[in-house]
Amino acid sequence: MASNQLGGCMRRAISGAVAAVLMSAALPAPASAGIYTDDMSRCLVRATTRQDQEAFMRWIFSVFSASPVVGSYSNVSAQQRDAANQQTAELMQRLLLVDCKGQTIEALKYEGASAIETSFGVLGQVAVRGLMGDASVMKEMEGFGAKFDEKKMSKLFEEAGLKSEAASASGAH
Repeated sequence: MASNQLGGCMRRAISGAVAAVLMSAALPAPASAGIYTDDMSRCLVRATTRQDQEAFMRWIFSVFSASPVVGSYSNVSAQQRDAANQQTAELMQRLLLVDCKGQTIEALKYEGASAIETSFGVLGQVAVRGLMGDASVMKEMEGFGAKFDEKKMSKLFEEAGLKSEAASASGAH
């Protein structure tokens, strides 16, 4: 493969990984990945510390805050965004090139560049779960759940044949 083609493939894989991380907050993991991608995903999760995952979440927040849709809710400066970009690039490189290099090579060799996207999506989901466990975040989620009409949600669940799960699934009290 020519060096220019390799560079393009690598950029697409990294861009895909970035997109996967950003999407991981909202979407479930793929139903199945190959065994090499699974190994790579496990390695990424094992190789990251709580501080790494928190840095990852700060980076995701800084990326989203650049959007005019949510930017007015944030005051992330250009310097903070640049620092988050640098820290996350260093983290991703450490994971791919040092901590999980063997698993990355195997996943790329046997399952292609999408393995990077999928594996970083899993890491993003793990990091989001950690953030969701924060007491302040949980309190805000409860406030959100309190806005649901419990009777309407119960009726919806009854129509789906899930009567006993309606209140707990909706988050309504």
